[in-house]
This record gives sequence, C-alpha cells and structure tokens, in this order.
Amino acid sequence: MDAAKLLERVKFDDRGLIAAVVQDHETGEVLMVAWMNLDALKKTLEEERAWYWSRSRQKLWLKGESSGHIQTVKEVRLDCDGDAVVLKVSQEGGACHTGYRSCFYRKATEIGWVEEGQRVFDPESVYKHS
Repeated sequence: MDAAKLLERVKFDDRGLIAAVVQDHETGEVLMVAWMNLDALKKTLEEERAWYWSRSRQKLWLKGESSGHIQTVKEVRLDCDGDAVVLKVSQEGGACHTGYRSCFYRKATEIGWVEEGQRVFDPESVYKHS
C-alpha cells in the first residue's frame, strides 16, 4: 500500500489531526473514536496496526502497547470530505481502557445512562500505575 499517495487526499484539521472511528471488521460494532495525526495514519497504513495521537499525553501511541489489546487493521476508509477515517479492525481483548470491549457501553434511557455489557478485562491489573 502506497501510504504517501493515500495521504495526499487527507485533510487534517488546524491542529494536524483527523478523527478516527474504529469498528469491528466483522460485526460493524463501533469500538472507539480516537485522533490521528499524519504520523499515526501513515504508520497505521504501512504496518496494518492501529496508531493514534494522544491529545492528553501529546504523543503517538500504538493501540495495545501497554495492555496487549492490539488492533489489527483490516480496512481503512476515508469520508467524502477527506477529514475523517473509519478503521475496520480485528480487536484483541477490549478496546476501552475501562475494561469494556467497546467504549460505547452506556445507553441513553428515560432513567439516565445505563451500562450494558460486561468488562472483558480488569483495568487495574492491566494498567499498572506508578
């Protein structure tokens, strides 16, 4: 895959970022939304592993680098405006740092937000904070 040619059509925002919606490649379930800069998108296209830009830590990160819950990229799609991508991935373990498979485990109901699903891992044991 010629990443340089593909990147010509991408329109990053004034911060140099593009939104990435991440879906399970088999079910279409939305797993997470993240941000990518040029380096993250280039590495993702070249390596077929999901790389992102952490706005809070101001650094590039490979999904699963600390948890082992990697995302193998099966397909990348660019929207009509060129300012958002969809990554279709094979997710190892959970995508959400809270332990759920998807970051979208809360559903709006008349009584408020209701958590659905079960955790697939214990975040306390996966993310050892020093």
